[in-house]
Amino acid sequence: MIKRDFSKSEDFKRRLYQFVLRLIRFVDKLPENRTTRILGDQLVRSGTSILANYIEGKAASSRKDYTNFFNHSLKSANESKVWLAILKDLNYDKTMETEWLLNELTEISRIFASSILTLKGKRNSA
Repeated sequence: MIKRDFSKSEDFKRRLYQFVLRLIRFVDKLPENRTTRILGDQLVRSGTSILANYIEGKAASSRKDYTNFFNHSLKSANESKVWLAILKDLNYDKTMETEWLLNELTEISRIFASSILTLKGKRNSA
């Protein structure tokens, strides 16, 4: 049986959900052109995948599945950072929203990476 701290789990799920909403609003406000449409679509796919895989992982039937879904969430978070960095470097965001989104993705990635290490038993409990 997989032990889970449900209050932390629910808080993290809410945090991911709020992140996804903010990300979608950000993409919707980008200037309309071919580049932003393509990058925005990629960003919405990868960004929403973080939350979707987390929720799927919570329903996993084994520790291996649970870890696998967390790995997918981490990979999606890393992919989202790439799309955001490109949009930022192309100066499509005049509001500095990319900074907040990138910082939040960095924290989310760290949480997933730490959780994965714990799930794989590669972290010493202190």
